[in-house]
Amino acid sequence: MTLIKTALLGAAGYAAYKYYLANKQHAKPAGATVRDAGPEAMTNPPQQGWSKVDQRIDESFPASDPPSTY
Repeated sequence: MTLIKTALLGAAGYAAYKYYLANKQHAKPAGATVRDAGPEAMTNPPQQGWSKVDQRIDESFPASDPPSTY
């Protein structure tokens, strides 16, 4: 009898968790703006050109690891 109650409680908890995930709204932090990588997505693109290293650094931001092709 205790096993059945435990199973029902677990099922109810799982259903409640799935309901929570389905109805959770994904909000951005206040003031956070995200842009695509590359000079074409910049507000003020660089005037002197864009190297492969520049591209890889821009794609890796905000990751803490540098590009592997350095």
